[in-house]
Parts: sequence; C-alpha cells; structure tokens
Amino acid sequence: MNRTDRLYAIAEELRAAGPRGRTSAWLAQRVEVAARTVKRDVTALQDSGLPIWAQAGPGGGYVLDSSATLPPLNLTASEATAVALALAALPQLPFAPDGRSALTKILTAMTVEERARAVALGDRLWIRDRRAPARPAVAGVLDEAVRTGVVTVLDYVDKKGSTTRRRPVEPMALAATGGHWFLLAWCRRRRAGRWFRLDRIESAHLTTELAAPRDLLDTFGAPPVDAGPVSLVDSVEGESGSVVMAGESRSGRRALGPTG
Repeated sequence: MNRTDRLYAIAEELRAAGPRGRTSAWLAQRVEVAARTVKRDVTALQDSGLPIWAQAGPGGGYVLDSSATLPPLNLTASEATAVALALAALPQLPFAPDGRSALTKILTAMTVEERARAVALGDRLWIRDRRAPARPAVAGVLDEAVRTGVVTVLDYVDKKGSTTRRRPVEPMALAATGGHWFLLAWCRRRRAGRWFRLDRIESAHLTTELAAPRDLLDTFGAPPVDAGPVSLVDSVEGESGSVVMAGESRSGRRALGPTG
C-alpha cells in the first residue's frame, strides 16, 4: 500500500470507528506498517485539516471529531469526482487548506476503483489559463466523451470558417489555454492528434464504440516544465499540481499547441 492509499485508509478507519477511536497499534496492524509510521501519517492528515485528536491514557488513540463533519451528502461517484477535480485544479484559491481537507475527505469516501478513475481522469485535464471563458453547451457531451472514452462525431468549424460534418474523433483530454477550452482528440480522418476549440464545435454526438487506448503524451507531447495535469494526489499532500499547454516538456518532447 503506497502512502496516499494509506492516508485514505487511516482516515476511513477513524471515520468508521467514531468516538471510540483507534490506537496507533491497531491502525499499524490494519495498514501493515510500524506504529511510528502511523503517527507520521496522522500528523500529515491533521496538517491537511482533518480534525483528528489524540486520546491520552490506557486504551487511548486517535479520534476523528464528528462535530466537524456534515451529515452524509450521498454524492454519486461522478459528483464526487467532479468536486475533487475542481478542488485540485485550483489549489491557489482562498481557503486552500479547507479545500485540501475537503478533497481528502471526498477521496477517502470513494472506493479504490472510484478513486483510481478520478485520478486517471485528472491526468486528462490540462489547465493553464485559470480565467478560461465559460464553456459552451456542447462541453457536457465532451466531458462524457473523455470520461468514457467513446468515439464521438463532431460538426466542426475551423479557423477559416469551413465546416466539417460528421468528423469521427477519439476524445483523449480537455485543455484550457489562450482564453479557450479545447478538446484533444485523435482525428480518424487526419490520422493524427488534433486540438478542437470547444466554441467551434457546432455539435457532438457520442457513439457506442469504445476507442482503442492511445497514449496521451505520445500523441500530443508532454506538459511543459512549469505545468502538469490536474493532480489529485499532489493537491491532497499540499503541493501545487495542475496545469498544461504548449512548451518544452519535462521529457524534452515539445507539447503540440492548438492549431485551429
């Protein structure tokens, strides 16, 4: 179990234990590490904003303060993912510590499979321009296309004003840069990766065909040195994680920017 999963596991065990709490020895056995490692992990969770208290005396341990929690919200997995990605994408907003704490709680409440899907989706959200304009109505369809990986048919107007009808693409990522939102997709007609400006997409229709997996970085190049995909893990641990667009990549490959 890696450190991130261990932090989630400890928080969830304390949540389930309620006012009874759990000792460091019990938690250590549960997550299969030494008790001193559990103590460091609990400190990290406290630093992230989780209200965990230490109980002194025989049988003492750690308790997650229930008075600081809201009643269950019953978010769907998709709703939880959307909130988590929004929090992770804007780590420099006011009340950032509270945001990181909320993100930790949301991820803790997810199943392992749901959390893995959320992390994978974050890798496919590239955001550099925090002031990107409002997204058009078609954006909801494209969100679903990127999330599910199904082939999508576009009616698209290029920068010269020419419209291409029924253009089949394989959606791979979403990006905000230069004041616009873009869909990064494999174009079956061009047989190459292309950037599609969302405000130029007249319509988008999902098919039932699941696109074959393609490597995002091989297709479009890696993020620039000063940027990265929306990172749920980095945000939980208090680092800035987020951003992307054209420039020199970490690997030396140049990220391909929008062309039309």
